[in-house]
Amino acid sequence: MTGNFVLLILFQRQKNLVTFFSHFSSVEPYGVAFRYFYRPPNISPMCRPIIKQLLFSVVLLPLSLTLLSAQENFKLKYTTSSVHAGIEVGSKGVKLSVVEIGANAQTRGAFNILKDTALNTDFISFSQPTFHATLLGLYNLYSMALKDYKIPSNQVFTTVSSGVKIQAEKEDKTNWINKLVDSFRLKINEPERDVKVIDVLQEARLSHLGIVPEGRRYNTFLIDIGSGNTKGGYFPNGNTNYFKLFQLSWGTKSMANATEKRCDYDNGISNFYKQLYRVASEVENSEIIYAVNESGSYPKSDNIAFSGGIAWAVATLMYPELVDNTVVAVTFDKVANFIDKLYNDHASLSDVAIVKNLTDKNLDKALIAKEVKRVNQVFDQKSLMAGTALLLKIMRQFESIYEKKQFFLVKNGQVGWISAYVDQNTPK
Repeated sequence: MTGNFVLLILFQRQKNLVTFFSHFSSVEPYGVAFRYFYRPPNISPMCRPIIKQLLFSVVLLPLSLTLLSAQENFKLKYTTSSVHAGIEVGSKGVKLSVVEIGANAQTRGAFNILKDTALNTDFISFSQPTFHATLLGLYNLYSMALKDYKIPSNQVFTTVSSGVKIQAEKEDKTNWINKLVDSFRLKINEPERDVKVIDVLQEARLSHLGIVPEGRRYNTFLIDIGSGNTKGGYFPNGNTNYFKLFQLSWGTKSMANATEKRCDYDNGISNFYKQLYRVASEVENSEIIYAVNESGSYPKSDNIAFSGGIAWAVATLMYPELVDNTVVAVTFDKVANFIDKLYNDHASLSDVAIVKNLTDKNLDKALIAKEVKRVNQVFDQKSLMAGTALLLKIMRQFESIYEKKQFFLVKNGQVGWISAYVDQNTPK
């Protein structure tokens, strides 16, 4: 009962809890439950309202403390909102996103990243060390959400990404996913804990619903470049009933790995760049051109939006002064110049070098330095080059002398699925 009660309070559209409580008796299942527990046979009818109010307060007190403690951990952006956490096992490791979701989030895009933590455990290596590292990371991040951030367990969503699912199926290692889920449930002592293994269509659709505001939903083609794969798509018919899927079997990590294999004994950056050009051209000719044409997205999409780790990294390094912007507009030519800079002058993209060249005194240089440093901790030079090369090859399919598309890089794409997931899996 408590879990459903929390969700009812969180997703009521009243302005405050008092308004909701005044309507408590109108929620029949909970009214029935309350009357069941409240049956004092030998108490005067005059005393019963007082006792009922006392019992009601006892029920609500722990709940109120839970809600307050969860929200007091963070500086919230919206006046009417709720705090949720999403934990995802991805190709590179485990990610925790703590998100504030405002009222009408899917209409207005009202969600705010409160905490974003990633642990690189390389689960898709499917070895005992990486399995145990992933299980420990999953457990620690789940415990952090509950104990440190005071988020109720029914507001913490746990999933395994489509990239992991695809790689496991490719290598006949699906049993590793099942073993991870069972071990996690045992470790947290929640045998009924829902850990969804999301397929590529579900993930792409949820990401679009969570990232793209409703006003641009039907003219935006969203492409999420992950570590092991790329997925995305759009709604071609002007409604959300049908989602046209776009997918590639390549991501930032798989591009970098394929390039490394071609380098043989010459691991220098010059040879890597040369081999990367060849790998990217082959991927373009074997998959990208066909996938974009088959999607039918070109004539129906005005906006081409990219999400995923590489989109965040490129946007942050190209436009550090826009650190507070969650979406950054770019052009094909500027991204092409950026990959040349990655190769020829990678040192100029360090946090120290970037902050040194900022001239606007109103900028928060400490925040910019922190974000740039975080990018360089997640992606080394070769990974940045590999992911940007894939990004460019996809962008190239939408470059035309006849019609110009608007390109956008979405920095907070990792919270897209959770905002949509929460919206679809909670009472309205």
